[in-house]
Amino acid sequence: MKFFTKDNQAQLTRRQLLKAGGMLMVGSVAGGHLLMAQTAPEATAKGAFAIPSAKLVDSFIAIGADGSVTAYNGHVDLGTGVRTALGQLVADELYVDFAAVTMVLGHTARTPDLGPTIASNTIQVSSLPMRHAAAQVRQLLIKLASEKSGVPADRITTQKGFVIAGGKRYGYGELVQGQDLQIEVDDKIELRKSGFEYVGKSVQRVDIPNKVLGALTYIHDLRVPGMLHGRVIRPPYTGADATAPLGSSLVSVDEKSIAHLPGIVKVVVKGDFVGVVAEREEQAIAAMRQLKVTWKEWSGLPDMSLSGLHQTLVDHAKTDRVLQEDEGALQAIEQVKTALTRDYVWPYHAHGSIGPSCAIAEVGDGQIQVWTGSQNPHDVCKDIAKLMDVKADNINVTRLEASGCYGRNCADDVCSDAVLMSAAVGKPVRVQLMREQEAGWEPKGTGQLIRVRGGLDEQNNVAAYELRTCYPSNNATALALILTGKVSAKIEAQQMGDRTAIPQYEYPKMRVISQDAVPIVRASWMRGVSALPNVFAHESWIDECAYLAKADPIEYRLRYLKDPRAVALIAEAKKQCHWQEGPARRNAAPDDQRLVKGRGFAYARYFHSKFPGYGAAWATWVVDVTVDRETGEVKVDKVFVAQDTGAMVNPAGVRHQVHGNVVQSTSRVLKEFVTFDKSGVTSVEWGGYPILRFDELPEIDSLLVERPNEAPMGAGESASVPSAAAVANAIFDATGVRLLEVPFTPSRVLAALKAAKSGQAASK
Repeated sequence: MKFFTKDNQAQLTRRQLLKAGGMLMVGSVAGGHLLMAQTAPEATAKGAFAIPSAKLVDSFIAIGADGSVTAYNGHVDLGTGVRTALGQLVADELYVDFAAVTMVLGHTARTPDLGPTIASNTIQVSSLPMRHAAAQVRQLLIKLASEKSGVPADRITTQKGFVIAGGKRYGYGELVQGQDLQIEVDDKIELRKSGFEYVGKSVQRVDIPNKVLGALTYIHDLRVPGMLHGRVIRPPYTGADATAPLGSSLVSVDEKSIAHLPGIVKVVVKGDFVGVVAEREEQAIAAMRQLKVTWKEWSGLPDMSLSGLHQTLVDHAKTDRVLQEDEGALQAIEQVKTALTRDYVWPYHAHGSIGPSCAIAEVGDGQIQVWTGSQNPHDVCKDIAKLMDVKADNINVTRLEASGCYGRNCADDVCSDAVLMSAAVGKPVRVQLMREQEAGWEPKGTGQLIRVRGGLDEQNNVAAYELRTCYPSNNATALALILTGKVSAKIEAQQMGDRTAIPQYEYPKMRVISQDAVPIVRASWMRGVSALPNVFAHESWIDECAYLAKADPIEYRLRYLKDPRAVALIAEAKKQCHWQEGPARRNAAPDDQRLVKGRGFAYARYFHSKFPGYGAAWATWVVDVTVDRETGEVKVDKVFVAQDTGAMVNPAGVRHQVHGNVVQSTSRVLKEFVTFDKSGVTSVEWGGYPILRFDELPEIDSLLVERPNEAPMGAGESASVPSAAAVANAIFDATGVRLLEVPFTPSRVLAALKAAKSGQAASK
């Protein structure tokens, strides 16, 4: 097994590179600077290239001797279509056919470390560096053509992979072949302003044909020569974090219990890590199921049921971190004319990846090769380096597509599992988790408690607002690191609860606190992270204020919303859905009517706390629901979703993301929640974790606001953020009951209706 790393690439001489044919490569560095390097086309075909000596490189673009264009980016495509969109940017800025561009994403030995693919930031963060790199390549090609033809550079044009100078056409590959170039850094490179052939167009996604044809796309389908199969045996505290005795829980392993099974190669035990390797996959599964393993007993989880989660989160230890505190805010809260205090509760959610996580590892000759579907390949590389006590330069992580998760599932964990087993047997090992292992051990989208205090003045305007949000989560350290004792099983609070914690509304007095807390069970990030639950609180609370003020829900919000793009988007959304102005509940159905209908509104913009000033796309939801007052069932009939994404590189890709957000978040709001007992997760198969069925999908009417002259905004999560509040507000409009805890299951709706009816009877 051989692959190229930064160290052995450096040993290639310039003469060898030129002899091989030459390749022009330009990289864009964070901050707008640019670098140039060269490498050989045949080396690139094997997966090698020379990385410029910079720590913060954003992107690379290379021109091969045959005129082909290869662009490198550290982010990955999670099925969102960014591979296509990034290729569109490169093609237009470089004046080449889109078909000539190949994107290499997330391979650790070939792309720069941009961190995990999260926070809807791939296009938003990477588009400008990719364009800068492409523009620099184009200018260099023009310079080469000028030197070759004698035509001044300002009289030279480029078109379809050719430089046109004085009536002659020079192919890009022809110009770079055999060149030995040094270039000046140019952070003021002029970018293309008009005449785009691909950007702004719904170019067909490049990943779809192979998926339709069944060609190799997914990590689950990869096979390598000499490959064996592995399975893991986890501790019985499914999904528990450091509160369980992880790392010191294994009592014994009886290898004789599987001695009768065929094909067993090795039982791998290292600390609490237990795995089996076999010649065939079904043999590994049989060994996993029959291997006798004894663990210490533990049942230390608090009450994690839907009925008990609220109190568990209230009691959980927290550390206050003030995000905003206006002078006099506490006093103003105490002096409101009409107080409105609410607790909002968000459940634990699973990613529910349709394919359990899978990886292949090959350890040998001082090198480690891993194939994975992780959305964090560079972080996987660092984890394996720590696990195996090797330099990261000796590890290559190649990223293929997986079944998707939009967050942190078990894809990272299974990479380390495969490495440990491959190292033990000296051959490549493929490891795939079983459904119950994936569902149980994937880091969950955490439960969340949001507590709001505030209220109205004598004119029914918002006088003060306080939000305290607790999102007990962390990055979910790779299990193998904990189980083998490489990392202690301590838990640390991760500051992830503050996303969109500060509302967009400009209230007179405001106080916002993130109550950072360690995880109760294994939890990390999931689509929308804390922004979705925080907005559930923001938009439910202001909707209730509007009702108390007998005001139109949208008009009331606009009193406090000053962002002109938000205001413009809401105006478009009102036209889109033919919004009828007036207060909620003005069309209340008779008490004896079984099926009642309502409409709800919510607005949000996703903000990420770690990037000051970072905001993704603006989004609104208008939801039409039908509630069955006899069964408690809520049917989301139609969702009008409007989004301002700025300049859309690929409008069809943005629309696909909007629709995907609507479907997934509707499922989460109506149905989804993880169940636990005292030892861990119990919803470990589809029957225990229901998701929205095809016949329950809402009709979706999506409006994408055209803003071609604005910067592109992140679209991966934005359309999900208003979802829960919009549905809750629609249910209130239909029934008059205010739901404060997700999901809105039939039993919860019936309980709320019953409580409201009892309250009305008591008041009479």
